[in-house]
Amino acid sequence: MTTLSPAEQRVTDAVGRLMEFWGFKRHMGRIWALLYLSDTPLSAKDLREGLELSVGTVSMMLAELQRWGVVRRVHHSGVRSELFEAELNLWKMVSRVFRERELVEIVEAVNALEEAAKILATETTERAALQRRRIEVLLEVARLGRGLLEALVTTGRVDASALAKLLLGDR
Repeated sequence: MTTLSPAEQRVTDAVGRLMEFWGFKRHMGRIWALLYLSDTPLSAKDLREGLELSVGTVSMMLAELQRWGVVRRVHHSGVRSELFEAELNLWKMVSRVFRERELVEIVEAVNALEEAAKILATETTERAALQRRRIEVLLEVARLGRGLLEALVTTGRVDASALAKLLLGDR
């Protein structure tokens, strides 16, 4: 593989932009997308040539993609170079990111908000009372969000009606 088709170029660029928007490196998305589109595993050289990336960039991105479980190394008899293929199960990939990234962040936010509420519980000023009330609202939203994410990654289904009611002020 030396040159990407126009369709491959568009897809790899689009997925790269999306991955960057979600906080990942753009080249991770481009590499995964090229592997996803390929009917056969590709070598690091194929990826370098097709995406016009450096040896170091491809190596680092492949290592990170393997760590996330979205790319795996495969072996074919008679082929000396390492070959790579993409995880094809999109739900498996998305749910892992939700579980290992978004859910971790929301759990940390809930913990921080709970700690802040405890700190303010010992204060008797009007300002502290106002802040406690507002933190309780934030906690309610964060806890509902945590519940939605937990339901999403465990069952693939969510009911966001409680969150919508809270955010719309329709308790």
